[in-house]
Amino acid sequence: MNWDQVEGNWKQFKGKVKEQWGDLTDDHLDKIAGKRDQLSGKIQESYGISKEEAEKQISDWEKKQKDVYPRK
Repeated sequence: MNWDQVEGNWKQFKGKVKEQWGDLTDDHLDKIAGKRDQLSGKIQESYGISKEEAEKQISDWEKKQKDVYPRK
């Protein structure tokens, strides 16, 4: 799975993103629209963490999704 797949199937992934980062609202997720940089920024803003930490969390989350949504 790559980020293009997440972006292309954002409606499917929104619930999983919200499970991981519950402070993000539906409005945030709609505005992010699958854009990784925007997700990173909202995580930084909502949780008061560094860009590096937000990117690490996204990468870890993305690895977990590979198990759930394997490549076809």
